[in-house]
Amino acid sequence: MTTNGTKEKIRSFLSKYIKKKDLKEEDELFTSRLVNSMFAMQLVLFIEKEFSFKVENEDLDLKNFNSINAISAFVERKAAP
Repeated sequence: MTTNGTKEKIRSFLSKYIKKKDLKEEDELFTSRLVNSMFAMQLVLFIEKEFSFKVENEDLDLKNFNSINAISAFVERKAAP
């Protein structure tokens, strides 16, 4: 899957929960309080299901999940052979 395809899937998922109309790829989701910590589990479950890999305990770092760009980069790292 291409980076743009990954980002579009992530953006589509986030748009169901975030009401900000012009969500940018670099917008900080957690630190700007667009989402809360309870949303983190939903996000992890989405990533595992959509991209077919397990998010490990050591992956649970805010830097992997705080923006569309960060999530996309994380998915690409995990999907790399």
